[in-house]
Amino acid sequence: MALDRNSGPNDLSAFWMPFTANRQFKTAPRMLVGAEGMYYRTADGRQVLDGTAGLWCCNAGHCRPKITEAIQKQAAELDYAPAFQMGHPKAFELASAVRDMAPKGMDHVFFTNSGSESVETALKMAIAYHRARGDGARTRLIGRERGYHGVNFGGISVGGIVSNRKMFGSLLTGVDHLPHTHLPEQNAFTRGQPEHGAHLADELERIVALHGAETIAAVIVEPMSGSTGVLLPPKGYLEKLRAITKKHGILLIFDEVITGFGRLGSSFAAEHFGVLPDMMTTAKGLTNGVIPMGAVLTTSEVHDAFMQGPEHMIEFFHGYTYSGNPIASAAGLATLQTYREEGLFENAAALAPYWEDALHALKGLPHVIDIRNMGLIGAVELEPIAGEPTKRAFAAFLDAFEKNLMIRTTGDIIAMSPPLMINKAQIDELFGKLTDVLKALD
Repeated sequence: MALDRNSGPNDLSAFWMPFTANRQFKTAPRMLVGAEGMYYRTADGRQVLDGTAGLWCCNAGHCRPKITEAIQKQAAELDYAPAFQMGHPKAFELASAVRDMAPKGMDHVFFTNSGSESVETALKMAIAYHRARGDGARTRLIGRERGYHGVNFGGISVGGIVSNRKMFGSLLTGVDHLPHTHLPEQNAFTRGQPEHGAHLADELERIVALHGAETIAAVIVEPMSGSTGVLLPPKGYLEKLRAITKKHGILLIFDEVITGFGRLGSSFAAEHFGVLPDMMTTAKGLTNGVIPMGAVLTTSEVHDAFMQGPEHMIEFFHGYTYSGNPIASAAGLATLQTYREEGLFENAAALAPYWEDALHALKGLPHVIDIRNMGLIGAVELEPIAGEPTKRAFAAFLDAFEKNLMIRTTGDIIAMSPPLMINKAQIDELFGKLTDVLKALD
């Protein structure tokens, strides 16, 4: 049905919404009909402060002029070009721009259409890399409990969020998991990286001893786990993972779909923590969430292992119809230009201490049992209602929307990750409204 911008669509039944309580939503729809800068506009004309950058993706804010113009111009000039055995200039320009923004050593870019596809690509690339080097027994993949790596079969296999896994059968074989790094008894209300938990990386040695290093292709972790509720890496943890994987010839993949493109105040978490993996998966902030696009970044060592044999032969039998799509590439170039010209990564870094103080000022409010933060990311963990997990946080989400604030919830955790263009007044507005929401919780 056509959308009436005043009242919304008159039939909600056809759209099966993702990661949504569909029946609840359709009894009281929350319709967004416009956006600009830091705010959404609802069907009833309210301005809602975006405390989540959409879904961790609109890092530059909404409806930014350079991005909009680039998309319009590209659609009129070259709408689509095949990605197999053909190319167009903007895909190569964007790959170079991403490489130049990435930590030194990330030299090559393989385009996908989402974070989930980036993960699938990286996992296949890791297994194929070892095979290309004559080490084909390395097929095992190691993820982490509470990890989120998208929703395709590879991603949920290495992922560790139970609700995302339990309905879908046995998943991939040959997968093991590291323990998560959440230690609330020791690290509650930590500002930034926790002091305790680096030893949890040593569990990788146990897994290696169990399966044999010669069978393990890659370890994939989020440098900072986002979708599970903002779990930060303990001091020294990522460095240990890097050392152990190097020792045993195992590839290390950082899932930077959330942390990439300024979220921590640096271009990527690998730069922020000073730990260089072998591959990085990205999406979200690459195009500001405007056009679906993702990318896998690799070292030359990984890339060059494939560049063998006859030059007319395909080196890696993988890709997507829309890899490096012209309109997505134009959006990506304009997005990176916006980040650079407006100093948005620098703004995130400069405001991080102010954000941290405002967030931790919520300590002591009803039901708040932990607070975590890094860069422009924050989490408030709530005490669950006995026998009704997730209900308290969902009530907070609904009340926040009524108070013109967009937050995200996962389990009983409130997560926030505003556009990087936010200012101090808007941080005050966000936490002022969230304070009212928390005080009203049962």
